[in-house]
Amino acid sequence: MGSPTRRAPALDCPHRPPCPGCPRWGAGGVEPGAYAALAELAREAGLEAPPAVIEGAPLAYRHRARLAVRGRARSPKIGIFQEGSHRITDIPRCLVHHPLVNRVAAVVKQALRETDTAPYAEAPHRGVLRYVQIVVERSSQSAQLVLVANGEDPEACRPAAEVIRRELGAELHSLWWNGNTGRGNTILGPHWERLGGAEAVREVIGGVEVFFPPGAFGQANLDLADHMAARVSSWVPDAATVVELYAGCGAMGLQLLGRCGALHFNERGGDSLRGLELSLARRPDAERRRARIHAGDAGADADLHAACSGADVVIADPPRKGLDPPLLEVLAERPPRRLVYVSCGLPALLAQSRRLLESGHLALAALEAWALFPHTDQIETLALFDRI
Repeated sequence: MGSPTRRAPALDCPHRPPCPGCPRWGAGGVEPGAYAALAELAREAGLEAPPAVIEGAPLAYRHRARLAVRGRARSPKIGIFQEGSHRITDIPRCLVHHPLVNRVAAVVKQALRETDTAPYAEAPHRGVLRYVQIVVERSSQSAQLVLVANGEDPEACRPAAEVIRRELGAELHSLWWNGNTGRGNTILGPHWERLGGAEAVREVIGGVEVFFPPGAFGQANLDLADHMAARVSSWVPDAATVVELYAGCGAMGLQLLGRCGALHFNERGGDSLRGLELSLARRPDAERRRARIHAGDAGADADLHAACSGADVVIADPPRKGLDPPLLEVLAERPPRRLVYVSCGLPALLAQSRRLLESGHLALAALEAWALFPHTDQIETLALFDRI
């Protein structure tokens, strides 16, 4: 537990300025304005104590990174865009990245130089490599690497891929090509090819294997996300009927299969659904029989809405925009016994929590702020509602 702001020991970042990635560098805690908004919600709801703040390690916490690739073949840059522009800041010694993320980025640069593979140039829409996605698997300390290219086949990336394989060896979990030929800010494209390695990163969360294919959503701060999953689990009673909305690969719900009565998973993303299927395939038969997958939009599935209303516990982890409006109305007017709202979008959480409370059917039982992204303005929230 921590306070809303806690000054961390002085840290010397080699990339600030101009890197904009950590606007609250060294501040600790969570952004004061965001915390004040949460504290106001807690007061309105009648909670006796202000929201707790949960923090983890401030450095080397990012096990997942998406980085832009720009520059020239002989002098490539890999990093993030400066504020309000597409000028790239090269960040070879980023302190919040897991060291293997930095190592992989350095090897990608080496491969581009050795093979004369051109980074992407936006204005003329030329060049080969646009982005890299790097995900570190904790158990093997190896990296799943996606080369996001400006093309519809991987041929232009194959020479660089061979250098990457040679240099990383056992540090390379798997190597993927992704094709994105569109203009704009979308990172991953529709075309995929596995160039080598395993199909998905394997993590153990809540004592259960969870698999993440490269196109699936996954948390960057895995160690603190583990603690969050344990906190959610502590709010779910044994033998409960559970619905996990926006489940992704099942990081919250899979740990409950061993002790719940039934579990409904909802997810729309194809890659996340594939990860969930891989994870369920590793569970005992008795656990798999308790699981049902609702593939598709959470706001448009009447059977899913009925399951929510009849559930003991609903766990919702929506994107930043929050719960789909039809689903919000179901949860407000025909709520489950307990709702756990996991939020990465504070404005949506604040507005939708007030809608849930105004219904008169739910009470706010707990509210917590989680600093999953130290040094940034981003705040993650856990809100627990109980039916009155």
